[in-house]
Amino acid sequence: MGFNDLLAGNARYASGFQWAGTPGVAARGVAVITCMDSRLDPLAMLDLTVGDAKILRTPGGRVTPEVVTGLVVGVHLLGVDRILVIAHTRCAMASGDDAQIADAIAAADGTRVHGMAIGASTDQAAALDFDVSLLRADPLVSAEIGGFMYDVDTGILTQVH
Repeated sequence: MGFNDLLAGNARYASGFQWAGTPGVAARGVAVITCMDSRLDPLAMLDLTVGDAKILRTPGGRVTPEVVTGLVVGVHLLGVDRILVIAHTRCAMASGDDAQIADAIAAADGTRVHGMAIGASTDQAAALDFDVSLLRADPLVSAEIGGFMYDVDTGILTQVH
């Protein structure tokens, strides 16, 4: 398939590019941790625009060590003072635990990833509570932290923590 369609899309985007000179800090002081699901558009769902927020995406929107690193940099160097941890409805990472997701990957194409820390959880509320608590307890992540659930069928974001 290649990348020509994407490069053509980028050419169209670049022809009207208006963000030259935008600073690298989060203009609205926001960092968003959310899922890599293609149904989520973090800037649009929060009525933000380019330059307003730092966006960190993982399977299931889970807080991983890499996410914590990004937040430490964001808080101390890039103007972040509010952090949203956003889970969402109908998330594939909520369809099983890590072993079940690894089984599904193996069934899909034979790839063996058993033992990999995927971060899957059928209890999204508990996972979100854990991740928010983890960040609130981290002395290096000195920001206001909230936990949210996004409904992929309505576009509504609800604060739960």
